[in-house]
Amino acid sequence: MKALILNIQRYSLHDGTGIRTIVFFKGCPLKCPWCSNPEAISFEPQIVKMQSKCIHCKHCSLDVIECPSGAITEFGKYMTVEEVVAEVQKDMVFYRTSKGGVTLSGGEVLSQSAFASKLLKNLKTLGINTAIETSGQGNTKALIELASYLDLILFDLKIMDKEKSKLLLGANIELIKNNFKLLVKMNKKVIPRVPLIPGYTTDDENIKEIINFVKSLNLSEIHLLPFHQYGSNKYKLLKVDYKLSDVSAFSTESIEKIASKMRYNGLNVIIGG
Repeated sequence: MKALILNIQRYSLHDGTGIRTIVFFKGCPLKCPWCSNPEAISFEPQIVKMQSKCIHCKHCSLDVIECPSGAITEFGKYMTVEEVVAEVQKDMVFYRTSKGGVTLSGGEVLSQSAFASKLLKNLKTLGINTAIETSGQGNTKALIELASYLDLILFDLKIMDKEKSKLLLGANIELIKNNFKLLVKMNKKVIPRVPLIPGYTTDDENIKEIINFVKSLNLSEIHLLPFHQYGSNKYKLLKVDYKLSDVSAFSTESIEKIASKMRYNGLNVIIGG
């Protein structure tokens, strides 16, 4: 069994407790206009050329192996469970000393759920703390299977309106909400996360709906992820139109205004996750 893996990132201090290794899956069913990892959207490997590194030798013909300067890069590599486990095991000493572990991210992990389930089972056998980041857009049965091997689930709540969510993101918000509720009923540690995207997720009605949804499930912690432009250059690299190129980062005051609303409603707000 193989999965398309975008990257394995070491020494992360986010996306879970302690020092973590993040396994990025490639492929996502959503079309979030603000995605900071556009190279993770396609379900196929992608070869790109970074002009800044190109020495114009004319020998590479877009070949990753032959390129002498590293200008030719491939996004996505098929790996077996055993290969991924071997990579993350190299960091066992950091997991033990910092109470860290492995987080599966994406893309969308649920899109390659059979592989993810087998991987998580192997990691738990090794005593490794496990987490995932998910949009919740995926098969419910598959998510329940994954959850049995997870210590933490970081679950994005984006646009709560049914029509807007479908039109702007290609998401089924009712499926997403039902998946979220099921995880809570399973007594899993689920942390809702809200990307703060001007013009998309930050209007008063959407924030109110998120607050009411989270409170209805008796959860107390929520993470706010402020918008940034860190992934904008990747769109140029992939030759894909980036719709938010002119959008400014949210001001500290605007972020705090939303955080204050949530705190007023009894939620423990962490900015940045």
